[in-house]
Amino acid sequence: MNAPEQDASSPSAGSDTARIAVDATGGDAHISERVKGALQAAAKYPDIEVILCGPAGELESTLATCEVGGGSIRIVDAPERIAMHEPPVQALRGKPNSSISVGIAMIADGEADAFVSAGNTGAVAAAATLKLGRPKGVHRPGIAAPMQVLDYPVVAIDVGANVDCKPVTLLQYGIMADVFAREVIGIEDPRVGLLNVGEEASKGNELTKKAYSLLSEADLNFVGNIEPHSFFHHGCDVLVCDGFAGNVLLKFGESLILRLVEWMREQVRERLRYKVGMALCQDMFRHLRHCGDYSEYGGAPLLGVNGVVIVTHGTSDARAIRNAVREARSFVEHHVNDHIARAVLQDAARHRVSA
Repeated sequence: MNAPEQDASSPSAGSDTARIAVDATGGDAHISERVKGALQAAAKYPDIEVILCGPAGELESTLATCEVGGGSIRIVDAPERIAMHEPPVQALRGKPNSSISVGIAMIADGEADAFVSAGNTGAVAAAATLKLGRPKGVHRPGIAAPMQVLDYPVVAIDVGANVDCKPVTLLQYGIMADVFAREVIGIEDPRVGLLNVGEEASKGNELTKKAYSLLSEADLNFVGNIEPHSFFHHGCDVLVCDGFAGNVLLKFGESLILRLVEWMREQVRERLRYKVGMALCQDMFRHLRHCGDYSEYGGAPLLGVNGVVIVTHGTSDARAIRNAVREARSFVEHHVNDHIARAVLQDAARHRVSA
């Protein structure tokens, strides 16, 4: 069951302070990492208020042990926790006082402008869709993951929200990620590509063939189908795919880079000449590891809901949480959801006119 479509709004439009709720209990890392990240963000960005959602007593004791100071931060009691393995909808119904439910509800009630979570992604996506609704015209939300591919950023959408998509869903993913790439990543005219098994328009399954047709007619800088080799040679700035392929791509890319760095370290320990080479190329190897470091961008926004929702890696440390809060702040500051709502409606109107 989906929430009714609504017009997008910017809760902080009349305020200089962005109120960002952080899921303090969601994630695999120790709670202190998320608390430290929230504190670091509050200290670094004086124009935001950070709200920690979690068990009040535990958060208060954790805050007392942290040395980071400064900034505006407060606690909202959310005593229940949704574990990573729990079925999303069932968990949300059974735990209305979870940190995810409480944080998303704060946006719906106008008490927060954004929510950051390293917890159960399915529960975050379900709660946001049900409680916040979608901008008018948006079919389904999607998770847009900014990735550092060697020397350039690429936004991949969707990377896990919807494994079964319709062609119009992929079209809207391209439109929404185009706005995100412009407003937050800073890419002036994003090249939008469609992940496929071949470059020709006739390649792929029925989903990608129909999506290709829709994307080519949209007001986008659409560059066609993108194969894996083109992806790794900067063939596009935005990569559109369904959540199944996107999630595999994201995890494969992260794992490959981290394993490659690990393998090189193993080789260095065994051979003296490799040690010399490693010493001479430390900066290059450091950059390679940086490419697989999800904490650099912080998190991936759930695009297509009436509110700013950032999901980040379950193992996110303090640095990743701090950067996810920074990303949420940028979303609020640039009114990204307003731009997305307008872009989707303009595309729908253009298709009605052409029809």
